[in-house]
Amino acid sequence: MANLVPITDPTDERLDDYVRLRETSLRRKLETDGGLFIAEGAKIIRRAVEAGYRPRSFLLAERWLPELTDLLDDSAAPVYLVTEELAEQVTGFHVHRGALASMHRTVGLRMSDLLDARRLVVCEDIVDHTNLGAIIRSAAGLGWDGVLLAPRATDPLYRRAIKTSMGTVFEMPWARMANWASDLRKLQEAGFEIVAMALRDDAVPLAEFAGQLRQAPRKIALLLGTEGDGLSAHWLDQADAVVRITMHHGVDSLNVAAAAAVACFALAE
Repeated sequence: MANLVPITDPTDERLDDYVRLRETSLRRKLETDGGLFIAEGAKIIRRAVEAGYRPRSFLLAERWLPELTDLLDDSAAPVYLVTEELAEQVTGFHVHRGALASMHRTVGLRMSDLLDARRLVVCEDIVDHTNLGAIIRSAAGLGWDGVLLAPRATDPLYRRAIKTSMGTVFEMPWARMANWASDLRKLQEAGFEIVAMALRDDAVPLAEFAGQLRQAPRKIALLLGTEGDGLSAHWLDQADAVVRITMHHGVDSLNVAAAAAVACFALAE
């Protein structure tokens, strides 16, 4: 393996992409200014490469070389061979199974690329990376066609979002809206019924709405709001329907990622 580079010094500048990934400010600088993202775990690294993302470098413990040999042999990127202890020292966290890769971002899809879909999840201002990763995983696994993100929603290619999605962010089509105020209108013009999830007195029970949908199939864009505050009044006012999940035992609502999974299952074609 010609591109194998053993490293024993945690201050080696070749490891800069991986240094102190736990710190939010450094991670944002890496992922936005640098045009990179970090894939964690051998399976996720493989999914990223197979989806067409180009590796900049790999950071691996020796035990993962046999599993990734074919992938590493096909790449010109350097493979930094380290102990798991050194990887933890460099990154600031326990490295998942001793495997990381720094990957180049690609030009993303635009909202217009998703308008021929039948089922879209639309996230207003989801800020938690694990929630977004779980939403994307549920949408993909339950047969939805894509995910749209409001301009201020968090990044699906953050390390924790990728990890929570189990790499489905590389395969599930997603795009970011250009205009929070007016882009829902574009969905309606493309034939989508805008269905908002919210705890309102006039909200239709999800099971009832799903039954109506089976009788009259149509394109659906499911709106999910930010953690805590939910959907903004501006987006709710533009919705064609408002639905809610019927709850019991004094529970008023589910976490947004759990609610997304329930709704994606109920409204899938």
